[in-house]
Amino acid sequence: MKSTSYYPVIMTADVSGTAGFYVTHFRFRVVFEIDWYVHLQSTEDESVNLAIINKDHATIPAAARAQVSGVILNFEVADPDAEFARVKAAGLPVLLPLRDEAFGQRHFITADPNGVLIDVIKPIPPTAEFLANYSEGATTA
Repeated sequence: MKSTSYYPVIMTADVSGTAGFYVTHFRFRVVFEIDWYVHLQSTEDESVNLAIINKDHATIPAAARAQVSGVILNFEVADPDAEFARVKAAGLPVLLPLRDEAFGQRHFITADPNGVLIDVIKPIPPTAEFLANYSEGATTA
């Protein structure tokens, strides 16, 4: 399969509220909107997209109609320290405070109104222990 695009779609009971959260706090803009679906695009990079759909919409198989769970959205950024300060000032939940990880990330975790985890990340050099796990030629930071 050759993909031409990829973006996550969040199932929720509150389509407009969830879309508004990402517009307000993560620099998205609405590019398509109806009452049961909103397609968002980053104001900083048009290749970064996110969609929101009503969890009970007929296009969702009945057995799968639920809130999103078990998902983490990763946003790689240039300055996680500034983003952390911005998120805290906005009163968003901080589920994991800003920190450096030996596996090669400086990051923190917040959540959207549905409980979807949002990991704000900047790759940093991993320790030698973790560097050994990267494939030859892989970018590590």
